[in-house]
Amino acid sequence: MSEQLKPAPLLSAVNLKKHYPVKKGLFSPTKTVKALDGVSFCLEKGKTLAVVGESGCGKSTLGRLLTMIETPTDGELFYNGQNFLENDHQTRKLRRQKIQIVFQNPYASLNPRKKIGTILEEPLLINTALSASERKERVLAMMEKVGLRAEFYDRYPHMFSGGQRQRIAIARGLMLNPDIVVADEPVSALDVSVRAQVLNLMMDLQQELGLSYIFISHDLSVVEHISDEVMVMYLGRCVEQGNTEQIFNNPRHPYTQALLSATPRLSPHLRRERIKLEGELPSPLNPPKGCAFHARCRFATARCSQEQPELKTYPDGTKIACFMVE
Repeated sequence: MSEQLKPAPLLSAVNLKKHYPVKKGLFSPTKTVKALDGVSFCLEKGKTLAVVGESGCGKSTLGRLLTMIETPTDGELFYNGQNFLENDHQTRKLRRQKIQIVFQNPYASLNPRKKIGTILEEPLLINTALSASERKERVLAMMEKVGLRAEFYDRYPHMFSGGQRQRIAIARGLMLNPDIVVADEPVSALDVSVRAQVLNLMMDLQQELGLSYIFISHDLSVVEHISDEVMVMYLGRCVEQGNTEQIFNNPRHPYTQALLSATPRLSPHLRRERIKLEGELPSPLNPPKGCAFHARCRFATARCSQEQPELKTYPDGTKIACFMVE
């Protein structure tokens, strides 16, 4: 009996890059900030890929590229095998429908001059031929799905709490029935009690609607709770990637080990010895030669300061870019 082929991923990125030219003065030479420098991943239907790392590592840049808020400098992006970076009308329309984003600050992402009903109807008005009554019916159904009452339809964003505003932002992201939702720090601006409610809502919606999430976060306790796979980024590149259980139970890259050691644990037997990283995150304007992490790494050797390690796949399926692991 022939071995069954693994189903094609819903979304796959190949060597995505985003470089920004920067000029400090009139006569100074133009430098390049490599905000994202060759990131690849595959996302299966109904799964959650978490992207983690320090501020400035390129997490949010990746989210903006996936939703085409910004266009990649280089690389490829495929949705069900179709090239998603083509610039024809049909592909642009498909991108708007299939990939949506939920931003970190729900108040800043909602127009304060518009009522909630108008905000939620806008995607339908632009992308569908539904009548006004059909749009309102669709909006009320979605509001109920995310736990908002029908009387909220005629209220303005400032009349809601942070948790309610994030529910509105999630509802807006789901109005076109997308397959993929990019959640950029969706709960970091919320209180701890509200955070759990919004996370549980996102997980329920994922199960009900078959959604796939790209979950961008710096909160590793949240990531452990919601994700199926984790990608750890450092200075625009992936340094370790694998399923959540492997990453959290057996982190092998020194940077991943340091991140997880800082995660608070209630059970004493689950706590790790704290690994303190010395120094600051290098500037993307002037990245160090060799491995970008070598100046802060406790295992660094002379080779690390000269050569950049490649992201290699190991027998357990984990991908790691580190000479120490080799």
